[in-house]
Amino acid sequence: MDIKKDVQQQFGKNAASYVSSPIHKDGKDLLQMVQMAKLNGLEHLLDIATGGGHTANAFAPLVKKITAVDLTTEMLVAAENFIGKNGHRNVEFVQGDAEKLPFEDESFDIVTCRIAPHHFPNVDLFIKEVQRVLKPKGQFLLDDNVVPENKEFDQFYNTIEKMRDYSHFRAWKKSEWIQKLEDSSLEIYEWHRFEKTFHFESWCANMKLSEPEKEDLNKYILEASQKIKDKFRLVIEKEKVFSFVGEAIILKAIRR
Repeated sequence: MDIKKDVQQQFGKNAASYVSSPIHKDGKDLLQMVQMAKLNGLEHLLDIATGGGHTANAFAPLVKKITAVDLTTEMLVAAENFIGKNGHRNVEFVQGDAEKLPFEDESFDIVTCRIAPHHFPNVDLFIKEVQRVLKPKGQFLLDDNVVPENKEFDQFYNTIEKMRDYSHFRAWKKSEWIQKLEDSSLEIYEWHRFEKTFHFESWCANMKLSEPEKEDLNKYILEASQKIKDKFRLVIEKEKVFSFVGEAIILKAIRR
């Protein structure tokens, strides 16, 4: 089964969890994304991998029109229900692949993508597509989990994410994102690093992990080196992982 089928299967069965997930729903990063955007109210915005629809919902009152695209039908249904209940009528929903967007060149003033690219098997194709569909001087707002520059920390975080969620492909380093975007003629305008506290139980519950799967993940994390435990500020209670701290970036780039 390829990674995109994995994504459809995983998010299809967990669509409702993502709409109500605190990290997706309540994150301060969403407010930061909105504040970083330069808006006049006339924009057509594309939200790639809209998931539960939180980004599209946040921007809906501020722009003229939003196109929310996602690979998974169930996520689009959940997002449409969520956004509709909030009274927004300027959002259309389209099924599509982030690496092969079903839109014409230079169609959008703004492109957003939040907490999703770590699922994309070819992030370079995704960036190429963002660059293609953006109008000249258009804004790209990216928000995703990243890994530390250190190889050992990188491997640890990507391993536990893959154990928790088989549709996880790779969280990239901050330096990799900057390199990839600048290679695609997307000029970095502003970026922020922020930390995210993951509570083990809810983190696993989002993916509906079985008890044996949770035990294996708990065991793997507990057996990590002290250097890793310190870096990720692991909190352990009674031989159980309670929480750990990861990192993410919000980045704004301009198509030149």
